[in-house]
Parts: sequence; C-alpha cells; structure tokens
Amino acid sequence: MSQEPNLFSDGPDQETPGPGFAGSSGTSSGRALDPLAVRMRPRTLDEVVGQEHLTFPGSPLNQLVEASGGDRAGASSVILWGPPGVGKTTLAHVISHAPGRTFVELSAITAGVKDVRQVIESARREREMYGRTTVLFLDEIHRFSKAQQDALLPAVENRLVVLVAATTENPSFSVISPLLSRSLMLTLRPLDDEAVGNLLDRAVESDRGLAGQFTLTEEARNFIVRIAGADARRSLTVLEAAAGIAAAQSEEEGDEPIAITESACAEASSETVLRYDKNGDQHYDVVSAFIKSIRGSDVDAALHYLARMIVAGEDPRFIARRVVISAAEDIGMADPQALPIAVAASTAVQNIGMPEGRIPLAEAVTYLALAPKSNASYRALDAAIADVKNGLAGEVPMHLRDAHYPGAKELGHGEGYKYSHDYPHGVADQEYLPESLRGKHYYSPTGNGMERSMAERLENLRRLLRP
Repeated sequence: MSQEPNLFSDGPDQETPGPGFAGSSGTSSGRALDPLAVRMRPRTLDEVVGQEHLTFPGSPLNQLVEASGGDRAGASSVILWGPPGVGKTTLAHVISHAPGRTFVELSAITAGVKDVRQVIESARREREMYGRTTVLFLDEIHRFSKAQQDALLPAVENRLVVLVAATTENPSFSVISPLLSRSLMLTLRPLDDEAVGNLLDRAVESDRGLAGQFTLTEEARNFIVRIAGADARRSLTVLEAAAGIAAAQSEEEGDEPIAITESACAEASSETVLRYDKNGDQHYDVVSAFIKSIRGSDVDAALHYLARMIVAGEDPRFIARRVVISAAEDIGMADPQALPIAVAASTAVQNIGMPEGRIPLAEAVTYLALAPKSNASYRALDAAIADVKNGLAGEVPMHLRDAHYPGAKELGHGEGYKYSHDYPHGVADQEYLPESLRGKHYYSPTGNGMERSMAERLENLRRLLRP
C-alpha cells in the first residue's frame, strides 16, 4: 500500500518545544511530546556531530545546505550511505531548511511509483508558480526496485527535485548506475564514543531536551555510550527512558535535578541492540572478518565474530558451512583432522539446533584457528583446472585406460599397466599424467604442520614414479 507523501514547507517552527520530556512535569505541547531523539535533531550543520569530513566549510554538503531555492547550480542530489543512527535523516532535514525549499519525505518501504510521480508533479508546480525547489528525502532507497528508481531519473537529471536518498546498504549494489552518476555519494561514519557522549550532554542541558531537570552520572553516561553501538538515536532513546524511570523512582523534593543512574539506564535497556543486517554489508563484513581471523590464527577474534553472528540471529547452518569451507581452504593437509571436525560440527548444528549448536561451532572454530595452515591442496587443484581449461588435457595414457569392456584389449587399453601392489612400497614406476603434461608438478606442500612430513614423502614418491 502506498503512503501519502509528507509535504511541508521550510519555515519557522509552529510550536517551540518547552522544557521537560514526555512524562515529565514540563510542557505538554505537541513538540514536547515528540521523542527526545526527534526534539534533539540538529537544525544546522554546526549542530551535527561525528561527520566533520562532510560538514566542513565549502564541502559539497555545506554548499547544498547554503544554496538558496533559486540557486539550481548548487542543488546537487545526494545519496547518504551509513549505518542506522548516524544522521542520514538529520542531514536531509538540515538540507531542507535552506530558504525557498519545500521538503517532501517518502519511505521506500511503503511508497510506490505513483507516490514518486505525485511528488514530481507537485515539484513542477512549486517551481513554476513559486520558484521553490523541492527537496525529496527518500529513506531506504535500496528497497526501491529498478523501475521505481528509474521513475526518479528525469526529475533528478533536470533538477526538478533535489533528491536526498538514504541507505544502509552499499549504493554501488543497491542503487542503479544512472541515478548514482547524477548524485553525490556521501558516506557517513559510525559515531565514536566522544560524539555520542556530546549528544547525551547536549540532550540533558538543552531546552529541547531534558532542560536541566536531570543530571547524568558518569557511570550512566558511559553505560549509554557503550550500549548505543555508535547509534545516536538509540543513545537518546535510552536516555529518555532512563529519565522516566529515574523520575518515577525519585524521592527528591523541590527543584533539584533528578540523577539518572546506571541502574536506571540498565532497566531502560535490558539488552544491547547489535547492528547486523543479515542481507546487507554487515553480514558480509562480519563473516569476512570471521574467516580471515581463522586464517590468521587469531582464535579470540574468530570467537568474537562467531559470537556477533550468533547474537544477531545469523542462520547457524550458514556459519557451519563457512567453517567447513575454512577447514578445507585454509588448513587443508597441514592438519587433515580439521575438515572432519568442521563437518562434524556442521552435522551437530543441523541435528541439535540452537542454542546448543553454538558449542560444537565454538570447538570447531577454536580448533581451526589454532591449527597449522596450508592452502597447497586447493591451489594445486586450481592450477590443474587452469591447465585443463587452457587445453592442456592430453590423452589418457593407453596403459591406464579401462580394459574391462569387450574389445578394449584389442585397442591396446591396459597394455603394460603395472599393478602397484606388486611393487616395493606399493609404488610402480610408470607415468600417470598425459604425455603433454609429463613431469608437471601441481602440489607443493608447505612446511606447516603435517605437510612438513608430507614434503619428504612426496619427494620419495616422485622419485619412485619417475626414476
């Protein structure tokens, strides 16, 4: 179902937020009842924290904010890419506050092509009748189909609208190329602890926030910063909930500020929300770090990323498959027991499920991370595959061909074959490779783990096979 686009013109606020917060003794105006994160939303670039690489004087974003409605030369569309809670929606609202602009907000989750066309028609009327530029903020643009994104192209290209699109997924994969080429792509960084702490301090003191009616203990402040996970919105949500708990439990009389303690914050947020999109960048980034930590023999890091995937609700079968691949790809013949252990963990996960399945996964990951490493086996196979694809296959030697079907012996199949068990050490001196590949060596064992002993054995075998 499509949604009605939210259209509102830039201008002075209709209501000035008073002190207090929802549930406090402060004003109960409409703005005061808004969530704290909404009330504390920056109104200018100077109030934006943690994105200094985008907000410095003269930056493309700064020019876009300062451009007037009629200054079409400075009104480039932008795509804001970053994790949740770092200020994408905030920057869109700041851009909309430039004079002579109409702000329209759509969510790609519920909007359709019809809504986009309605906005474009409204934008055309706004420009022709009033000379106003329309800023279209499109949240979650990665959820728009190719056809829906195509509908935006003419208006963006003609600067009928200034598109401000927000996404948590890599635009290179989720936004069509023509739209990317017509927009500036700005990458927002996760907020550091200092930035989140500054936001909390500002919210406690600001008239738009808690208006000095509360104090935040250092322990409580550190607690919120820690569990916020670089998400400004979450930090303010926890602060607001903790303030409500502190107010309800307070026995303070008079006008003394109420202390927000760590225990109140813990009650307000019983569990940290882990940033992890099972279909987005975080999914691939975390599993990549997981595999590379095993390969790098860092067992602590490997277990950390395993924990992140488990807590985020990643499919345990997916994790188990990656563990099996890692055993074959990175440990190989340096420790031949690694693959059976990984397969056993995968089987256990399928048989017993979660949460108990985390135990065999942990054991397999620990074993793999501590095991000696070698990729010699699969590199040898890849080299052989490359030769086959390049036409270096050659004919199977006559003495190795199947001689069991009628007429095969008359063709010379099997003639001269030496049965290995009739020879010392179970090795006969005969050629197994096609003539065109005679003397070719694919497998080169490393000196790691059990491959160290295999290297000497391989040298002896090659000497016996090809004296």
